[in-house]
Amino acid sequence: MSESNAEAVASAVASATEAATEAAAGGWRRATGIAGVAIGVVAAGAAAGVAIERLTVGRGMRQKARLALDSAGPYGGLRGNPGKAYADDGTELYYEVDDVEPAAESALTRRRRRLFGRKEPAEVTVVFSHGYCLNQDSWHFQRAALRGVVRTVHWDQRSHGRSARGVAQGRDGRPVTIEELGRDLKAVIDAAVPEGPIVLVGHSMGGMTVMALADAFPDLVRERVVGVALVGTSSGRLGEVNFGLPVAGVNAVRRVLPSVLKALGQRAELVEKGRRATADLFAGIIKRYSFATRDVDPAVARFAERMIESTPIDVVAEYYPAFNDHDKTEALAHFAGLPVLVLAGVRDLVTPSEHSEAIAGLLPDAELVLVPDAGHLVMLEHPELVTDRLADLLARAGAVPAAATVDGYGSTSSSAGPG
Repeated sequence: MSESNAEAVASAVASATEAATEAAAGGWRRATGIAGVAIGVVAAGAAAGVAIERLTVGRGMRQKARLALDSAGPYGGLRGNPGKAYADDGTELYYEVDDVEPAAESALTRRRRRLFGRKEPAEVTVVFSHGYCLNQDSWHFQRAALRGVVRTVHWDQRSHGRSARGVAQGRDGRPVTIEELGRDLKAVIDAAVPEGPIVLVGHSMGGMTVMALADAFPDLVRERVVGVALVGTSSGRLGEVNFGLPVAGVNAVRRVLPSVLKALGQRAELVEKGRRATADLFAGIIKRYSFATRDVDPAVARFAERMIESTPIDVVAEYYPAFNDHDKTEALAHFAGLPVLVLAGVRDLVTPSEHSEAIAGLLPDAELVLVPDAGHLVMLEHPELVTDRLADLLARAGAVPAAATVDGYGSTSSSAGPG
């Protein structure tokens, strides 16, 4: 983005958010379009930044394309054995378990050997935690590749996906905290993985959840965790992220966004109408802040859009303050000595790769993987690479004797990777 275009975007964002603030006091129906813009910005995982192109060109065609992708898109349809855990405030947390079924052992033998070598995997459970405004389906490709090979747990964070609305948020109006999410993860582990070794995998907010778990329950990490993967995440200082905008734009948005979100969250039904009315802009925002490559599969882009747009505005609002308060740098020490994978897209505008480099700097034995042409949703943009590194992590964690590369959707190659 050129400097002049960046300044124009910053001005547009500032005007939109200030107008939305005025709308909080009245005139909501006139402001629904602006509200949709503000929601899209935050729901894409960023505090600011709008790619204002494709607003009017081919709008009807894009709408038809979205409908076609919704009906034919192959992603997000994997389901496992359902379960429920309960947070300390009573919130119902939904999870699914993909077990290694005894009846499928013979059919899985060749896949296991291609992925992990000739010996059988140890009884390890891989627990996946998703990011802000996503759900467990964001791990679709990794789930497909590992399905039946190792036991996996996928869960929806409170107020996301199939989990219930946070009780403390709905009843008391209390914002979410990252510490609360760490306790939620502990509740899921207690219910779904009461014993045995665990590998923790977290993307973005999910990585922060993993850090909060370690901070609150160091004994669990010491006694049962055998590996950790932190994908596109941060241990703190998120208030310094500029989201690809010039300083003036970032400062303007940070100044007004908390009050805007709070006001929008109080008018959720009306705001959702505005959000639907600005679907084209919303799609552009998601693509800018989720992916780095222009030629990302349209079905994958639409898949990401559907996950993000399914997060209600009041949920977006109650989560947002947690990120500025997040600081779990000291908690990383609990992962020292464990096999750790730290992976990020170099062109991630939401949790910049410098944050992953900082995490790896505090864990000198960690494997740091920076993907040059990847954005925030790196596990969707480059699924084979991410799954390959996860398979290698399982090998380094002692869950399997050897790793191999993954060369496609749900398949593996026979070439050995790093041990």
